[in-house]
Amino acid sequence: MQWTDALGKLHGRYSGSPRIVSLVPSLTELLIALGLHECVVGRTGFCIHPRELVRGIPKLGGTKGFDRERLRQLRPSHVLVNVDENRRDEVAALRDFVPHLIVTHPLAARDNLELYRLLGGVFGREEQAAVLASAFEREWVALAEVAAALPRQLVLYLIWRDPWFSVARDTYISRMLAAAGWDTLPLDSALRYPQVELAEAVGDAEIVFLASEPYPFRERDRRRLQREFPARHWQLIDGEMVSWYGSRAVEGLSYLRQLRLRLAQSAGN
Repeated sequence: MQWTDALGKLHGRYSGSPRIVSLVPSLTELLIALGLHECVVGRTGFCIHPRELVRGIPKLGGTKGFDRERLRQLRPSHVLVNVDENRRDEVAALRDFVPHLIVTHPLAARDNLELYRLLGGVFGREEQAAVLASAFEREWVALAEVAAALPRQLVLYLIWRDPWFSVARDTYISRMLAAAGWDTLPLDSALRYPQVELAEAVGDAEIVFLASEPYPFRERDRRRLQREFPARHWQLIDGEMVSWYGSRAVEGLSYLRQLRLRLAQSAGN
């Protein structure tokens, strides 16, 4: 049996003992959730979950600008990358010495199910992948029930300040929020992470989310902006729960359900 990655490349089950380098934090966490901790021989410095297990895995730098020579010395059988998080030229250079390069690009919450099947199949962890898929489906249904019971809302999700950046609707983040009944602004954008003029961007938003990553918005930021734009509700949000796919998506769906309910209750809906 074979499984297809984001570039349409087919990958069969690996028969040996894999040596995996993950250049994507979400995927490192997923590999460990699938029971592959001892097979992961390299990671980025941003691969921080689960902390107690990744601590002993060698770091190769960032998702961009990683140490290619050190990666080569690890003799990986597989390297896992992502279309958004890794540079195309750096990934292309790996093809010279990496036997199996697996490219991922989840764009919506339910794309996680295919991601579980892909990695579970290639590395012989179908049972673990099936457990994750079942947990995902339960949380998906629970979130859908909450979203259906509440009115949809327009929201602005900010990922950076000075200049201000948001997310377009074709991003994983936006589609995770949409699953909770939150439709992101801007309505249309040629860029996936557009720069916005804050005073204009908040105009139609019922809620403005301040993400914890990549810019680490804090309570002091929320208070300042709430004073500056008192007609809008400013809310801190855990960026990992919204932007990390893989095994984190299960917890992310639960987090969004609870947040949606809490904000609706506080607003009197």
